[in-house]
Amino acid sequence: MEALSQNTTGCQAEVKLAKDPMIESHTPHDTMDTVPFNRELSWIEFNRRVLDEALDRRNPILERVKFLAIFFTNLDEFFMIRVGGIKHQISAGVQRKSPDGFTPREQLQQVHRAITPLLETARTLLSDELTPGLEAKGIHLLSLSRLSPAQRSWLSEYFQRQVFPVLTPLAIDPSHPFPHISNLSLNLAVVIRDEEVGELFARVKVPESLPRFVPLPPHLLAEAPGTPDLEGTPRRKQFAFVWLEEVIAHNLPALFPGVEVAESYPFRVTRNADLELEEDEAGDLLRTIEEGLRQRQFGEAVRLQVDVSTPEKLRSLLIEKLGVDADDVDNVHGPQGLSDLMVLRDLDRPELKDSPISPAVPPAFRGNDMFAAIQQQDVLLHHPYDSFTPVVDFIQAAADDPNVLAIKQTLYRVGSNSPIVKALMYARERDKQVTVLVELKARFDEENNITWARALERKGVHVVYGVLGLKTHAKLALVVRKEGDEIRRYVHLGTGNYNVSTARAYTDMGLFTAREEIGADVSDIFNYLTGRSRQKSYKKLLVAPVTLRQRLRELLEREIEAHDRTGQGRIIFKTNALVDREIMEALYRASQRGVRVDLVVRGMCCLRPGVPDLSENIRVRSIIGPILEHSRIFYFYTGGAEEVYLGSADLMERNLNRRVETLFPIEDAAHVRHLRDQVLETYLRDNFRARVLQRDGSYERLTPAEGETVVDSQLAFLR
Repeated sequence: MEALSQNTTGCQAEVKLAKDPMIESHTPHDTMDTVPFNRELSWIEFNRRVLDEALDRRNPILERVKFLAIFFTNLDEFFMIRVGGIKHQISAGVQRKSPDGFTPREQLQQVHRAITPLLETARTLLSDELTPGLEAKGIHLLSLSRLSPAQRSWLSEYFQRQVFPVLTPLAIDPSHPFPHISNLSLNLAVVIRDEEVGELFARVKVPESLPRFVPLPPHLLAEAPGTPDLEGTPRRKQFAFVWLEEVIAHNLPALFPGVEVAESYPFRVTRNADLELEEDEAGDLLRTIEEGLRQRQFGEAVRLQVDVSTPEKLRSLLIEKLGVDADDVDNVHGPQGLSDLMVLRDLDRPELKDSPISPAVPPAFRGNDMFAAIQQQDVLLHHPYDSFTPVVDFIQAAADDPNVLAIKQTLYRVGSNSPIVKALMYARERDKQVTVLVELKARFDEENNITWARALERKGVHVVYGVLGLKTHAKLALVVRKEGDEIRRYVHLGTGNYNVSTARAYTDMGLFTAREEIGADVSDIFNYLTGRSRQKSYKKLLVAPVTLRQRLRELLEREIEAHDRTGQGRIIFKTNALVDREIMEALYRASQRGVRVDLVVRGMCCLRPGVPDLSENIRVRSIIGPILEHSRIFYFYTGGAEEVYLGSADLMERNLNRRVETLFPIEDAAHVRHLRDQVLETYLRDNFRARVLQRDGSYERLTPAEGETVVDSQLAFLR
């Protein structure tokens, strides 16, 4: 997920306010009131809110299953990146304490202490509530003990036909060293007894190439106890699955003929997956990334998940061979690798899911020439409520238009089978000049981006990989078009990726514009990315790492000054994370001077709100719902001369200092009013999905008072 970061210190710095006579006159705060929240624990609080959605019985049951899968996916990434980073600090002997008083080792203990009860809650939810709830709707997750003889017979045939040829048992003995266990793989530790050599261990990997949930054929669905016909539910709408690892475990004797298979126990390993690249020493960044992807499977083990029934002798062997500490062991009762539950969300049972979104096409693009429409007015999109199709059409229209001379675009995460990439290839076939920046270092999308980069290069597209030492996270598309004797630039700028799939599931904003100064800035950014120019100033855009941090500081200080004059200071930020110390300090200063500050922060927030004389004018809320809140919006009242910026950057040190990011201004007055009154204020009125950050770091979910109108911001946007 994007909410995760490589930055290991982020908000781990004390708040040191700038000297100001108005500030210094206040009574000193309690020590903890001036300490930002621990970044790792703040992330865990975010994942707790995801789990809350799985627990919420107001959500349809397949949506609850989806949120549970997301909870476990998030946790896997957290261990691979954040816990991996902490353990790397421990290995390096780092003893520096965080502001809340913990060494890296103590911080790791805090992480385990916070995560353990969440795991217990999540697993109990699956076994005691979601599994029976799914069964009541005709979706069965069956154990082998519940299967009829006919079903067992079918599974034995399935094993022999589909599974057995893929399996490779690996014995562990003096002539067979302990095998490498790849990252996030699910395995069976098998105990075998041989009359000649005694007790031995073996490992069988559960193949990722096969479905984790083995579907029983429809004609066998009613064979097992507990799987009756459901009145009103057609048989074709009912499903029964058996966990693949159970099928393998039941048929292990076929893999070990001539010896006794005594027992088997599932286990799973999580490894440090944070790629460390020496870009300045890499002659070929693409090959360096490829090598890094191979090395990711061999990173240090940071977590071992074992079944609670695993005997101590086998558990000790796994701990020793994998090099983990006892504290790194997660004792699991039930299935492991529960991120795989996401596949159940795709079952053809629409009545058990949220209603699908029917995105709208803005009136400006309905039957009109796209370039003429953009030239006439700026067009603002709010995805997924507004269709992403105009973004694809923009690139396709540029590829088709004989007057278009060049297309330039950044690609961070584009997904598979991307129509955007295909349109760029087609543009090159039509002899357009096409330049694409592909960010190879987009975490967990590296392999996909390498594939697209090579495909684009084969078509003759000029592909670049960005600026040395920086990730390019900006979302930009530039079309250069000849119109008579003039050259005009058309631009799309966004808060989210050029990814058709995520555009249906993430909230993001996009702007089409032909404003000359913005077009000139985007051209300068591409020259910076492709030609290593030394551009230090931009007319309209805020660009990291060059001007964005400085301009944000200036905008915040200007709001404070405007409030001093008018008493009407107002700041509203919507972002995915707030961990940057300098930005937090500026927001504290604004609060101390009386500026009203509302923050909508989906994920990590290290700022401590509600502290008297420090942050009493700051309110922080998080919105978690079926659509991932991903847009970034920055609003400043500025004494009535309102300014709104949208963009790709979160308020994190990595985004402001070590990435190429852009914030772009909204200059159409109607759009500013829309963003203020219809978008931001709707988020601030949400009393259905919103949780409010408390002074102690916990979140309190809002519930409508009796007689109060229920405001579900995502539903409001859908309407």
